[in-house]
Amino acid sequence: MDVANKSVSEFVLLGLSNSWKLQLFFFIVFSLFYVATMVGNSLIVITVIADSHLHSPMYFLLTNLSIIDMSLASFTTPKMIADYLTGHKTISFDGCITQIFFLHLFTGTEIILLMAMSLDRYIAICKPLRYTSVIRPWVCAALVVASWVVGVMHSMSQVIFALTLPFCGPNEVDSFFCDLPVVFQLACVDTYVLGLFMISTSGIIALSCFILLFNSYVIVFVTIKHHSSKGSSKALSTCTAHFIVVFMFFGPCIFIYMWPLSSFLTDKILSVFYTIFTPILNPVIYTLRNQEVKTAMRKLKNRLLNPNKTTPWHYF
Repeated sequence: MDVANKSVSEFVLLGLSNSWKLQLFFFIVFSLFYVATMVGNSLIVITVIADSHLHSPMYFLLTNLSIIDMSLASFTTPKMIADYLTGHKTISFDGCITQIFFLHLFTGTEIILLMAMSLDRYIAICKPLRYTSVIRPWVCAALVVASWVVGVMHSMSQVIFALTLPFCGPNEVDSFFCDLPVVFQLACVDTYVLGLFMISTSGIIALSCFILLFNSYVIVFVTIKHHSSKGSSKALSTCTAHFIVVFMFFGPCIFIYMWPLSSFLTDKILSVFYTIFTPILNPVIYTLRNQEVKTAMRKLKNRLLNPNKTTPWHYF
């Protein structure tokens, strides 16, 4: 990747701490979280595919959310864990740009997918008679494809922006991975203008999407409150789980990209939260709060222990 303005061939990732004891602690904790994230989300994907009772639009979208969460956890965590082992904390210029691309690809895709999940719950609860005619299999597939297309377009805009920045000296990234809010501050240009670009392309978009999601869930919660039944209780539990995921994902993103010149320590903490902790919330929340998923997992366990029993594998 030859860029005229590039005079820096690699960046040094300063990580979270210089303390050997803290690095050992982070290595153990992040390794456990990464394994749990991959196992938990993989289990959701396998369970939804294997159990015909979960072949519905909501769980189809949930499966794709699990895939994105595994991808989001994998773009930086394995390298960070390896860096703690080897002590080699550098990343090439191309590798840094690649991290920026995948970070914005997965976060951009997840934002649109969370909006699709919100739309699914809104129609299911507020417009139940129209649900089957609106949320069809091809609509769900189109929503997933659209989320990836938007993710690619957003990430490409960020990469193109990063490639135009002139890097002429400083190469120490005060984080454990490359992202624009920390990388652009190493550029040999006025960071105030770059900060405005960050706010307009990522911060405002994330904030606007969160406001839309928040309003839709408020409407859903008000609708549920006016109904007192077993089905309403189940819907409340499901939507509460959805909103927790939305809040945990959008909160750090909005803060980091709305205030790109904020404290590095704060950015580090929030970056850890949405790249390492948030991806594991999906399996934890949906398995602990969702009786259907827990029942399906028990059935899957029984099927593995009794392989002679089979279940249909048609979708939807």
